[in-house]
Parts: sequence; structure tokens; C-alpha cells
Amino acid sequence: MLTRMRSLGLAAGCAALLVSPALAKGPPWISIELPANPYDQTTRGAFLLVHAFHHGTHMGYIVTGTAEGIVNGARQSVTLQFTETSREGVHALKRTWPQEGTWTLVIKANQGPDDLATAVVELGPDGEVAAVRVPTTQRAGWTVPAPVSMDQIDAALRARAQALATKS
Repeated sequence: MLTRMRSLGLAAGCAALLVSPALAKGPPWISIELPANPYDQTTRGAFLLVHAFHHGTHMGYIVTGTAEGIVNGARQSVTLQFTETSREGVHALKRTWPQEGTWTLVIKANQGPDDLATAVVELGPDGEVAAVRVPTTQRAGWTVPAPVSMDQIDAALRARAQALATKS
């Protein structure tokens, strides 16, 4: 009887191992929250919050990013620093890039190598968030995050900087 229970336990354990990778299938997702809650000590003073998801579940994925800007005609890049908050899968971002210039934040939730979702956050002339988008594509009937190249970011940033300079 004990041998039979061990066999069943071993079979159940092996089945769980085989099912777990299947549950992990699917792309990550990212969303941006603002304004941050000033009553939560872990989000107070944050410029914005980044949510990382696997399907509908918050996940503690690695969040990385850069602020890409043009200041007085010169291209700049600043590495962003994220801090964990009191909520699983939510990271706070404080402003570390200059106020002047035209800026785009490129923020990524990394599920694994080459498996990430990117939020592109455009800042307006006042330094506040003007637009947020997560580029997507269709795959097998599903909307999934699309890759974003730095060439795409650079071209859009230069076009916005040019448009803003023309308005002045």
C-alpha cells in the first residue's frame, strides 16, 4: 500500500512538473499607472508605476528601461531605476532625467530572454505623460506585445522634437 501511494505521489509530482511549463506559456504584459498613490509609502513621490503581468496575474518580472531624449539638439539616454512597491509586480519610477528637452520612456517587463513587453511613454513639453502605448501584433488570433527597436524610438523621438521646435 505504501509503495502504491509513493508511486501515485511520484506520478502526481511528475505531472505537475510537466504542466507547469505549459502554464507559463504566453507573453508578458505591461501597463502604466499614474498618478501614484501618495498614501502608500512605497509609491510616494513616484513619477509613475509599472505593472508587470502574465495574462491577468501580477508577476515579479524584471522591469528595465531608459529615458531617451533630445536636449538642445543633443541625443541623450538615461538608465531608469525602478523600486519594488508593496504590491506584487508593481514597480515605482522616480524622475531621474532632465526636465528640459523632449523625452520618451522605454520601459520593459522581462519574462525571459527575447520575451518581453514594452511600454513607450511619451512626455509632453511640460514634462508630464502625454501618451502611453504598448506596441502589439496579432499571433494565432491573440494580441501580443510586439518588439520595439531603438531605431523606431529614435525616429519617433526626433520627429516629436522637430514638431515641438517648429511650434516654438
